[in-house]
Amino acid sequence: MGYFVNVESGVNLYVEDLNPEGNKTLVFIHGWPLSHKQFEYQFDVLPSMGYRCIGIDWRGFGNSDKPFSGYTLDRLADDVRMVVGTLQLESFALVGHSTGGAIAIRYMTRYNGYGVSQLVLVDAAAPKGFSAETATKYLTQTLNDRPKMMQDVIDGFFFQYITKPFSDWFFQMGMQAAGWSTAAIIVLLRDVNLYEDLPQIVAPTLIIHGIHDKVIPYSQARELHQLMPNSQLVPFNYSGHGAFWEEREKFNRLLMQFIQ
Repeated sequence: MGYFVNVESGVNLYVEDLNPEGNKTLVFIHGWPLSHKQFEYQFDVLPSMGYRCIGIDWRGFGNSDKPFSGYTLDRLADDVRMVVGTLQLESFALVGHSTGGAIAIRYMTRYNGYGVSQLVLVDAAAPKGFSAETATKYLTQTLNDRPKMMQDVIDGFFFQYITKPFSDWFFQMGMQAAGWSTAAIIVLLRDVNLYEDLPQIVAPTLIIHGIHDKVIPYSQARELHQLMPNSQLVPFNYSGHGAFWEEREKFNRLLMQFIQ
């Protein structure tokens, strides 16, 4: 079921909540510029295995409200905290993909990992995000031809072959965001620096990263692993930036094993 959670005056986030009676909860934080829908191939499977799956659309993306401001790591982490508090979640696994991984990391340090029993970082945009060059390219495109930018993102996203209909679906997901929020997150990704956050995180952490990732290079996953005291790194040998879909069976199996 889907509903809205108020995170600040005039700003409501869309939350997809599947199998609320599940015996273990996973909270999914999507990547830029997508929405909770990117986890369709987790939501198809995990609830039937007894898990409660919660997907949050960040402000500015998916079905959530799209205010002009609030696109900082701290505010996005605050938004997650508001959802966690409203739903009274405890002892859940926090799963963040790409920029969602950066938000998850900031949530862990800003709120001392409130409620989180395990952390899963998938192709995470950490400790750094985009190079200045990449950011400039995407920012220019976003402010002048956002559909072209979105197509470029998709073209470099996957290592596996994707069909035209799949590409179209991903494209529409990205276009559901607002232009201003899409641009604001590019700036966030250009400037992000999580080096001080990482050593503070003591929760058991699973790092999943596609070795063919062109968006966030695999070398950053190795760096994450070195800087996070309680982490394990699992390379996905047949994935680019979309390990959650490209090797979905392995991904789902690993997720279930890790949070048992």
